[in-house]
Amino acid sequence: MNTVLATPLTRDDVQGVYAGLRPLLAGESDATSKLSREHTVAHPVPGLVVVAGGKYTTYRVMAKDAVDEAVHGLDQRVAPCVTEDTPLLGAEGYRALWNARARIAARTGLHVVRVEHLLNRYGSLTEQILDLVAADPGLGEPLAAADDYLRAEIVYAASHEGARHLDDVLTRRTRISIETFDRGTLSARECAELMAPVLGWDDHQIEKEVAHYEKRVEAERESQLQPDDLTADAARLGAPDIVPI
Repeated sequence: MNTVLATPLTRDDVQGVYAGLRPLLAGESDATSKLSREHTVAHPVPGLVVVAGGKYTTYRVMAKDAVDEAVHGLDQRVAPCVTEDTPLLGAEGYRALWNARARIAARTGLHVVRVEHLLNRYGSLTEQILDLVAADPGLGEPLAAADDYLRAEIVYAASHEGARHLDDVLTRRTRISIETFDRGTLSARECAELMAPVLGWDDHQIEKEVAHYEKRVEAERESQLQPDDLTADAARLGAPDIVPI
């Protein structure tokens, strides 16, 4: 970045970092940039279909290819795949809502940028978020320490998206853990208190959820100071998973 910026950045300017492993298919070159990003489907033994490689963004194609391979072993004819014409949740009606975003903003009292944020995240399911705000206008306010997100989104994660713990919301249902300098620790208590009525948490469980998340972030920070992957993994796993409820 600093090769093109007039004001150089330092490590202190980094707000979030994430990395991952991709299951690349083996090839002649050891350079990962030259290995195939595609997936392959195999039927090594009767009754077993295996998918290798691929990536999350092409999961529907992977699923189609896997099912197409699986049905070869059936004794009945199966209709052609329709996944290309099946809208994802939130896709149906999205364009009409996007065109009406200014009217939605006027109707709900939210800034149009907020409405765009919701539409980009939830599509036509945005109406469910807006219903929460209509029932409790306080949910239309942004989180104090992560103001890109509305309080209603935290409630929605617990009520509609299957979130059961605080880190489900801060690291998976939202991107707060990688989009804020504090990694979501400053939002932890507010989010836990929003989730509590939905999930039936008492004060003890709220404290437990917040403490677990803070330990998790502390362990992640410690892991990033280690000299190698082995010790980094050991440090990261220093925060045990919270006991399911």
